[in-house]
Formats: sequence, C-alpha cells, structure tokens
Amino acid sequence: MKKYSNSKEEQRTINVINYQSEQLKELQNQYAERRKERSELDAEIEILEEMCRKQGVDIEADSMPKASATPKKVLIVPSWENLCAEAEAVVGTDCTLESLFTDEELKSNDRALCKLYNDFKQVHKLDKIDIAICAVAGIVGAAVDILMVGIPERGKEGLEAGTLSDFIRKKFDQVFPSDEMEKLANSKESKVPFDAQDNRNTTIRVEGLSAYYHRLLSLGHDPLLGFVVGVFDILTGRMTTIDKEGKLVSQVMENYADRKESDIFAALAKQLAHFKSDITTSMGLPAPLMGVFNLFQFGSIGEYEQTIAEIVQGMYYEGYDFIHFCSMSIPVMITEVIVRISYSIKRLKEGGRICDCIPVSLNRNRHPKLATMLFIAHSSATAINAGKICFTKNPLAINYPQWIAFANYSYRQLKYVIVEKPNLRDAYVSGKLEESWIEIEEEISESFMEFSKAYKVVFE
Repeated sequence: MKKYSNSKEEQRTINVINYQSEQLKELQNQYAERRKERSELDAEIEILEEMCRKQGVDIEADSMPKASATPKKVLIVPSWENLCAEAEAVVGTDCTLESLFTDEELKSNDRALCKLYNDFKQVHKLDKIDIAICAVAGIVGAAVDILMVGIPERGKEGLEAGTLSDFIRKKFDQVFPSDEMEKLANSKESKVPFDAQDNRNTTIRVEGLSAYYHRLLSLGHDPLLGFVVGVFDILTGRMTTIDKEGKLVSQVMENYADRKESDIFAALAKQLAHFKSDITTSMGLPAPLMGVFNLFQFGSIGEYEQTIAEIVQGMYYEGYDFIHFCSMSIPVMITEVIVRISYSIKRLKEGGRICDCIPVSLNRNRHPKLATMLFIAHSSATAINAGKICFTKNPLAINYPQWIAFANYSYRQLKYVIVEKPNLRDAYVSGKLEESWIEIEEEISESFMEFSKAYKVVFE
C-alpha cells in the first residue's frame, strides 16, 4: 500500500484515531473482564436464590424494594484542541494510519482501491459499438474527401476538382458575382495598403511579390491572421509579408498613404471588404496560415528536392486556395457530425438524460468517451488521407483541415492521458470514498444520539 505525506491537520487526526483506537481496545478488555466477573457473580446469585427458595424465602421482584430514580450522568465531550493534545501526550505525534489495520485489512483496502480504479476505466473504456462508430465516421469522411472533393486542377474553365469542390466553388461565385466583386475591388472602401502586386511600390524588396503570389506572401490576405496583421497594416499604412525566401518584412507603403484608416472599426470594415473582393479571383485568398509556411525553408521533397515553402507555394499556384479549404472542411465536418450524433443516440438508448446527451462539450466528466471517439475517428480519416498522398505523390491531395483536426484532438488526447486522466481518476476515487465517509459519519451521529440519551452532554 502506498504511503503518502500528511498535512499537519491530517497527522493530528491520525494521532487522535490511534489514541482512540487504543482506548477502545482497553475498554474492550475491561468489558471482557467485567463480563467474566459478572458471569461468575450471576452463578453465585443463582446458588443463593436456590438456597433461599429451599428455606421458603420469597425472592420475587415485586417483593424487592424498588430503586429510586437516579439523575443522568454527565458526559463531557472535549474540544478538538484538547483531544489532540491528550492524544499526542499518550501516543506521540508520528502515528501512521497503516498501524490501525492488520495485514489482511491493508490488502483488502488495496483490493477495494483497485476495484474503484477499474470502475473508472470502465466508465471511459470504449465498447465495440463506440469503436465501430469511430471507424465508420473516419471512413465516410475520407471517402467523401477522395471521391467528391478531389484534387484541384486548372482547366479551360478555371479551377476544377471533385463534384463537391466544384459545387462549393460555384456557390461562392453565385454569392460573390465577379462583376460586383470587380466593382468592389476598384472602390475606395476595399483599397488596402498591403495589396501591392509587385515591387514598384515597395521600399524594401519582397522576393516573389507578383500578381500570382502577393496574396500568399502578404499576411494581411490570410483569412485568419488578416484580422490582426491586416487591420494593423491598415491602421499604420504598412504591408507585412513573408517573402518566398522566408524573410519577414514589414514596411510603410508611402504610395498607398490614402488607403490608411485611423479608426479601428473602419479598418476592420475595409479588411472585410477587401477579403470579399478577393475571395473569388483566379488567385484567391490562401488557406488559413498558408503564408506562414514560407518560413519553412528546409526539406528536400520529391523529384525536384523542393523545400516545404516551395511545395506550399506550388500548391497555392495550382489552386489550393481558401475556397478549396472550405471544400476540404466538409469531410471533416461529416466525420465530426457522425461521431457526435451517434454518441448522443447511444447515450439516450443507455438511459441518459437528454440534457446530458447533447454532444457539444468535450468535458470528460459529462462526456467521458466523446473526445476519445473523435480522436480515433479523425486519426482514421487522417491515416487514409496520408495513404492518398503517398499513392498519388501529389501534395495537393493533403486535406489541410483534416490534419488540423487531427493535431487538435491528438493534443487533447495526449494531455488527457498524461495530465488529466490521473487527476480525474483520483477525483473519481476520492468522490466514492467521500460518499462512504458520509455514510459512516451519519451512522456515528445516529449512534451518538442514541447513546447520549442517558447522559447530560456537555461540550468543552
């Protein structure tokens, strides 16, 4: 059995328990001796009673004088401090909890703890149905990605990919018509200082800056970073870029001084308007954080031994843009939805309350299996996508949103296994022990109330 260091108050409690345990043993011994003496005395009384009967003496209870009522005895309950001091004076200050138990009792305690740990495992353990849900969700999501999203290619009519990807791109074109977006792009309300398409308007040269790559290199065009870096650039009249060689440059755009805004809300509105004007262009907005990969100037990938940055730049050129990112997000959402809805239905069939079966939160106290199921499902879909990349040897086959989801759930699962699971397990066991302790306290209180009826109780 493991030994733990105790706090000062815990040690005092252990000292008191040891002291009272010794007192209890002493009382038990005294009771045994008195019981033996009482048995001997009862035997002598029976002999005397028998002798009296033979002499004709009436010894019935009715003829015996009745005892007068005696006042209640006083029961003094010492204060905690006095009790601790009394205990420490008798048993010392270094008592151990283990000394209260026999070896067999200690082994029984260990078995009880092991049972509680196993009960905790069963709550979080996936059954066959859970695993089947994860497998189906991952396979369906990967199948949609392979069969319906596809790989983008530049055709005669523009970018083409799978059926689902083409459908999403057409929907974007319908929502953002090219003629309206062209008017918006030429209007002042969407002109931003970080939209230089070449180095004619820069003071510091940006390698690779061109009509094809300026949105990939300029962080203001990033659908995620743009709301921070882009708004900052509009407020300060700057352009922040990571060029094709991985150099981070932030420079004041003197020729675009009229595009600067002084109000943050006006800057945010201009940022949104510029996003809107660029989203359906032939070289549209990059996928979120895609420009950051320009910093990865290492690697030797493929036949041409390209760096990671060069691979990403080539992907963007071939049509791996924000709209394709949205298309690739749909298989990921399908996997997510299948797992969450199936999990909810299964819990409802197991008798869970509706409010406890809503699969939104990943809190493992409320939904002990959901996060693990999502991790397995996305791991399956990611593994299939990795196989697709190896088979096609085409970086455009990478499902970027799927890998983001996999990274997210992998981090959560690793954190759970290393940090959260031991804490949750200890909390579960402590909770069960606390429930047992409450029951013991109630029994003690009831016993004391029954015992104290014959006494006048005085608390120090």
